[in-house]
Amino acid sequence: MMTDEHLLILILALLLDRIIGDPDWLWQRVPHPVVLFGRAISFFDRSFNGKHLAGVLRRRNGLMSIGALLFGAVIAGWAVHGLLAFFGWLGILVEAGLVAIFLAQKSLADHVADVSNALRSEGLAGGRLAVSRIVGRDPETLDEPAVCRAAIESLAENFSDGVVAPALWYAVFGLPGLFAYKMLNTADSMIGHKSETYIDFGRAAAKLDDIANWPAARLSILLIALGAVAKKGISALGNTIRVAVRDGGLHRSPNSGRPEAAMAGALDIQLAGPRVYGGEIVREPMINGAGRDVATVNDVEAGISIFYSACSVLTLVMFLAFLLLL
Repeated sequence: MMTDEHLLILILALLLDRIIGDPDWLWQRVPHPVVLFGRAISFFDRSFNGKHLAGVLRRRNGLMSIGALLFGAVIAGWAVHGLLAFFGWLGILVEAGLVAIFLAQKSLADHVADVSNALRSEGLAGGRLAVSRIVGRDPETLDEPAVCRAAIESLAENFSDGVVAPALWYAVFGLPGLFAYKMLNTADSMIGHKSETYIDFGRAAAKLDDIANWPAARLSILLIALGAVAKKGISALGNTIRVAVRDGGLHRSPNSGRPEAAMAGALDIQLAGPRVYGGEIVREPMINGAGRDVATVNDVEAGISIFYSACSVLTLVMFLAFLLLL
């Protein structure tokens, strides 16, 4: 359960991630923990998702596999925390660094900023290449406003599951909760899609990931709204929350639409709508249909500013909770 130690470590981790981000030089030398999670998921996929198996057996194997993976993640988190507890303040600092690895404030903002920088310096071709690194849609189908919308949507969605959700899971359950969440989130990204190969085997992972992200997606609305107030004034508060409540359910995901709709309201632009993935058109309603229909590079940069303000609000909330638990 949530303790003042968890919150202190989380505050340090949020600050560390905000300043340093994800150091590429480190992960060129040692595997990122998420890479290790991915290897474990791939092992279960290879072992228990045979093409010859009936759908019902794949679903059963998928449920048992994600259960085993989550159990292993919880045990690993408990063991690492127990080991670090022997080292006092040094252990706290090391754990803060470990938690920071699983957060994505600076790295996410940097990747989205790469899109705006590329559009300004290299034009549409550069923007398409940069955005292809953070979204799955076909970049050659995107004009400049679509590139900008894709970058903003990625920023908003990943604010929820890359920053808010891991922070919440760590704040409440410590390293076991954080490791379990990241294992589940990684599994959803690897096996949770509705392809012929994974529609059965990945079903449990996808459903559990929706449940795990439910609280963070709703909290993200409030954080984005407060971040918008810090950057655009009090008038942005009402529009952000109104659009999020009204249009957050239009997205095919039960969670991703919430922060995306909040960001659409904060920037007063349209997001989502029809998109092309792997040559196939995915038709979705437009979020904030009454907003501006042309997103610009300025909107991407304003979105990054609101994102950073929302991250600051999250850190402040955790600090106030820490004070209350002292």
